[in-house]
Amino acid sequence: MEFIYSLINMLAEMAPYLLLGFGIAGILYAFVPSNFYRKHLSRPGMLSVIKAALIGVPLPLCSCGVLPTTVSLRRNGASRGASTSFLIATPQTGIDSIAATYSLLGPAFAIIRPVAALVTAFIGGMLVTKEDKSCCTSPEMEVDTIDAPASDTLGGKIRDALRYGYVDMIQNIGKWLIIGLVIAAAITVFVPDGFFTFFAGYPLLSMLTVVIVAVPMYVCSTGSIPIALSLMLKGLSPGAAFVLLMAGPAANFASIIIVGKSLGKKTAAIYLGTIIAGAILIGLCIDYLMPRDWFTMPLTAGEPNCHLHIGVFSGICSAVLVILLVNALIKRYSPKKSLKMENEQTTIIVKGMTCGHCKAMVEKNLSKLPGVESVTADLATGETKIKGNPDKAAVREVIEDLGFTMD
Repeated sequence: MEFIYSLINMLAEMAPYLLLGFGIAGILYAFVPSNFYRKHLSRPGMLSVIKAALIGVPLPLCSCGVLPTTVSLRRNGASRGASTSFLIATPQTGIDSIAATYSLLGPAFAIIRPVAALVTAFIGGMLVTKEDKSCCTSPEMEVDTIDAPASDTLGGKIRDALRYGYVDMIQNIGKWLIIGLVIAAAITVFVPDGFFTFFAGYPLLSMLTVVIVAVPMYVCSTGSIPIALSLMLKGLSPGAAFVLLMAGPAANFASIIIVGKSLGKKTAAIYLGTIIAGAILIGLCIDYLMPRDWFTMPLTAGEPNCHLHIGVFSGICSAVLVILLVNALIKRYSPKKSLKMENEQTTIIVKGMTCGHCKAMVEKNLSKLPGVESVTADLATGETKIKGNPDKAAVREVIEDLGFTMD
């Protein structure tokens, strides 16, 4: 029962802030025009790098959803520097994760996370800009960068905001949020207290260990929060926990491969190096230069998990969040009935789609090809049905340009 109590207590702590963050994410989606991002990120130079970082920090895109968006920005003429800046800043944090970070880890972490995302994104973007000698104009094909809503009325935009924030966003990160909470509860209950005190005298070693574990795996910016909390409760330093918060969401093997293919191997090396070096340097600053009491809030949360600590408001928010999670995951993973097509239909398997943003990018860009009437992609299986008679080579080119593969 201790594991269940720990899981419920963490969920109750995060639920009000997650619901707030999802709502703000929906507002950003529905009320900020999609061409706003293209307009401000498609100009070369330092200003576009700064804008890319500033836009990326609050934007609610996970590290999988940001990949096709970044590829599209590049195809729209964005410089490699701006694309890299956007790619580094966006998955590290977002409106939802900033709120959730404050709820579990306190104000210091909540402030440092977006600041670190801005700084590392700017440095990485400028390093790429310095090395990039290519022209970034005249793209071969213009594609949409953000899956923008079609509603023009206020009522329609509100519906779009609610659907995106409380359905689509939860579909995108719900699984990873649940995994993060389960891992955190397991660490809290089953890892002995003080387990990580071995690293107390070797902070750099602990951070390198966290990097080795965090970079290959996928964990979203929100799902990493309870894991970091649990590790700190077991003796990991705040700086090492921050390395997980930064490096885990910002990089994984899939993103490294796609960045290398889309932006070049040198850009991929700068992208990964900036994230790792930035995470470790900021982690060392936290451990050695910042007051320890700034990071004591998580350490006071380690109360015994033999009973529940839930208020009325947090309990209601938890129940609402659980209902939304169940609804979103059912919508994402339930088998979809095939629709009968009157015209010719082509069925392909697209590999690499991991969230609703990926699905939307595939559907939107394939639908622009000559001969295509409609496109329907299934996120769970990768099965993509194309109504019409498109050129197969053109279909493959679009899929690969977006960073995916096709069977």
